Amino acid sequence: MKKQEAGRKYLGDLAPKFAELNDDVLFGEVWSRETELSLRDRSLITISALFSAGLYPQLKAHLILGKEHGLTKKEVVEAITQLAFYCGWPKAWSTFPLIEEVYGKEEGELELSVFPVGEKNPFSKYFVGDSYLYKLGNDQLPLFNVTFEPGCRNNWHIHKSNKAGGQILICVYGNGWYQEEGKEARLLLPGDIVNIPPNVKHWHGATKNSYFQHLAIEVPGEDCATEWCEKVTDEEYERLGK
Repeated sequence: MKKQEAGRKYLGDLAPKFAELNDDVLFGEVWSRETELSLRDRSLITISALFSAGLYPQLKAHLILGKEHGLTKKEVVEAITQLAFYCGWPKAWSTFPLIEEVYGKEEGELELSVFPVGEKNPFSKYFVGDSYLYKLGNDQLPLFNVTFEPGCRNNWHIHKSNKAGGQILICVYGNGWYQEEGKEARLLLPGDIVNIPPNVKHWHGATKNSYFQHLAIEVPGEDCATEWCEKVTDEEYERLGK
């Protein structure tokens, strides 16, 4: 989970100790600790508590965080519908517009960044979990937006080339992983750029609690081809970040 700085940003001058506890204890320790509850589960619990209390500004902030942690629009709507009978019908009326604002109006369409998600990935046999692919253009340079659902990753693979080639990744949403064979995995955040040399075995994908999107640019070269290899095992994947 990315480092929280909202407390210091908004309350650092007025209530510095509160800001410190918010950023370093609540989010730095409570939210970041490893437990039987995933970040997705904890987001749903927090959204439910804030809804029941009618704390709408904080509720909106945690709807955004819940979306980052993999909660879908339909799941949040169902949760609020269930809670409305126990916590108050007017609260549900006030919450649904917040859900619409955070998730967008197109029901069934996954909206994460400014780039379209596209259709189910036609290369899905080389992925663990669900991913989506959208071609942004290839008249001058092959360019794709790749979306990974939480826990999704592609197999180990190699961008082979006799000269030049390789791939560039530009991370645009969520949290992901990139790893080259024989090296430690690198955590990816929006704005990160990965330069993948040709003929290097590697894999990339989402963290287990976050959607992840990157733009993939195929670097021109001679006799370029992708060689797909073995899957990233659950054991390898679960060790990441520990």
